Amino acid sequence: MSVPDSEATAGLKAFAVGEDAAGTRLDQWLAAQTAPDLSRSRIQAIIRGGDVRIDGKVVLEPKSKLVAGTLVTLGMPEPEPAEPQAEAIELAILFEDDDLIVIDKPAGLVVHPGAGNWTGTLVNALIHHCGDTLSGIGGVKRPGIVHRLDKETSGVLVVAKNDLAHRALSDAFADHGRTGDLERAYHAVLWGVPPRPAGIVDAPLGRSGTDRTKRAVVPEGRPDARHAVTHYQIVEKFGGRADATAFASLVECRLETGRTHQIRVHMGHIGHPLIGDQTYGGAFRTKANKLPDDLKDLVADFPRQALHARLLQFRHPGTDEILRFEAAYPSDFAELVEALRRLPSE
Repeated sequence: MSVPDSEATAGLKAFAVGEDAAGTRLDQWLAAQTAPDLSRSRIQAIIRGGDVRIDGKVVLEPKSKLVAGTLVTLGMPEPEPAEPQAEAIELAILFEDDDLIVIDKPAGLVVHPGAGNWTGTLVNALIHHCGDTLSGIGGVKRPGIVHRLDKETSGVLVVAKNDLAHRALSDAFADHGRTGDLERAYHAVLWGVPPRPAGIVDAPLGRSGTDRTKRAVVPEGRPDARHAVTHYQIVEKFGGRADATAFASLVECRLETGRTHQIRVHMGHIGHPLIGDQTYGGAFRTKANKLPDDLKDLVADFPRQALHARLLQFRHPGTDEILRFEAAYPSDFAELVEALRRLPSE
């Protein structure tokens, strides 16, 4: 149980070990005492960092067993500076409070620093924008990335500012809305049109050859195969033909799983890759030669995969309120759709 503030050292939290806790692991017990503010992994890091004492003696082993009648003090070290540097990059903010921030990510912006993209990322921008409102994720002053969009995918993205929000949102995204309130919808412009108005692509994904970043549909039994399910629904057809096919189509995709490049690979797998996707649909680019001259170059040279995260709904981890955000098409995506709408139907 927690000791009154007057009995705790300044900057420390103190807890008395009762008879019912005797023999319990130190990290498990402290995580329970501090829930939901601190995760067990965070508690373990604090213990190993020398900031936990039992009766005044530093304890470095998270597995240490508790003894009834002892006093455990927990120090809260200041969050370490974030390794990525703050950069003044303009953001389109849809919502922000002390727990989280929702942005409309533009195409071309990398979410997280990595090989070849150590600067100029969303994380760099958020560190600059959020400043002292970041209370720390895992003890580090950094934004908590709970889901990602590919560099060239635009649309709605939520980021946590503290451990509590990070854990709650991470759990919601891991569940993919199966039992909770999370809802995500993407709009994609495809070459051709799927054969049914709505359908499900249930096909495991794995690494494509030796390429570490490219994905492919793989046999279910392969060691790297990951369960992947995409639900799609046709929103609009462009250049419809008498046989119910079309030159292109706008579809809405909803994810039951969240694998790397999932929508792009799954749509290519059913024979209708995204316009502009040179990785999974480059061979389809020549289809633009059949278009009128005023549309040919626009479609053939569309500079990215035509994919936009249109809708995001989730339950706020602090207020319990259902939040729902929609991002309008960016100019390039809107121009592509409007151009395709000019195609005559047979």
